[in-house]
Order: sequence, then structure tokens, then C-alpha cells
Amino acid sequence: MRIAAAIAHNYAPNSMKKVLIVESDPLSRLYMEASLATLGMDSEIAESGEEAVAILKNQEIRLVVCDWMMPDMAGLDLCREVRAQKGEYVYFILYVPVDATKENEDAAIESGVDDFLQKPVNLRELRVRLHVARRILECTEHIQKLESLIPICSYCKSVRDDEDYWQQIEKYVGERTGSAFSHSVCPACYQQHIVPQFEAMHITPPPVLPTRPRARRVTP
Repeated sequence: MRIAAAIAHNYAPNSMKKVLIVESDPLSRLYMEASLATLGMDSEIAESGEEAVAILKNQEIRLVVCDWMMPDMAGLDLCREVRAQKGEYVYFILYVPVDATKENEDAAIESGVDDFLQKPVNLRELRVRLHVARRILECTEHIQKLESLIPICSYCKSVRDDEDYWQQIEKYVGERTGSAFSHSVCPACYQQHIVPQFEAMHITPPPVLPTRPRARRVTP
């Protein structure tokens, strides 16, 4: 048991170190918590959907295992609530009843459920589900990192947008954030670029003011 837990601890990805168990039945919670511990995973417990929402808002948890029905809301409603939140992608596994129909499963998929489990949970099956979750979360993180990269020209500092057009960085940022830029010259660039121009014209360059220079507001 200890060897299996040690292997599973190394196996668990950094983005999925803790699992939120949303379960109102004490015995089911204890069984799932023990199963996750065997696989080297940490657990956080929520006995209701409302408690689960609060935990997800305050903690960085990427994986949820939720019962089909809680005292205050259905598991599908909780999944919709999770999907409505912004931030890192949360992998949502739902317990389905043994007598679940095709319509039940279709409704779960439309609500954003990623995978299914049945009670009692088989340890090997749970490990397979966690393996799938790990791969998907890793791919999601990789895609988010790629999307956060902004291609910028090393020379003119123009930025390439999603349609492969190059534009000035002020316009690029302004269109996406609504921000406006003010243009000025920093002290280092003043010495490197401005002072030589004055000296080339045999003009004594004005000193750099100790106060913040006034800048003109430019709308991209």
C-alpha cells in the first residue's frame, strides 16, 4: 500500500494535487477520501453544492468529484456553476446512479461534465479517471500558456494579432483592454538618443527634470 501511494504521489501532476469531494453521505466521503489517499492525492471535503462553490473560489483546485444530488442542488447545477466561473479549467467527475439513463448522461455532458463514476468506486477505475484528468489538465495548461504569449517584433516592437496582422503595441493593447498610452522618454533613452541629437546640432541638451515629465495622452 505504501509503495503504491508513493508511486502515485510522483505520478500526480502539479496542477492536480488536491481533489474536491462533493458528497453529503459520510460513508461515501470517507471511502473516496481513503481511495484518493491510497493514490497519493489530497482531498478537500464539501457536504453541499454551496460549500463546494465557496471552496473553489478560495482555493486552487483543478479536479472535482461530485455526487449526482446534494441536499441543496444537483450535481449538474454545480457543474454549470463551475463552468460559469472564470479562471483555470476545472475537471469535473460526476457520480451517476446505477439506473442512470442515456438522457441523464446526455444532460450531464451538456452541463459540462468531463467524466463519470459509479458507486462503489473501483480503485483501479479511479486511477484511470485521474490519469485522463491529468492529461487533459496538462494540455489545457499548455494551451493557456501558448495563448498568453504575444508575438512581438524584436526590432520595431510591432505585435502580431490573431489574424496574423502586425500592428503597433499601443493599438494591440488598447483594442483588448481599452487602455490608452502616454508617450514620454525614460532617462536612459534620453541620454542614449536625445542628448546625441542635441550635441550634433551644437546645442546644450536640457537637463533631465527630477519630477515626472508631462506626457501627452494618445488614444490608439
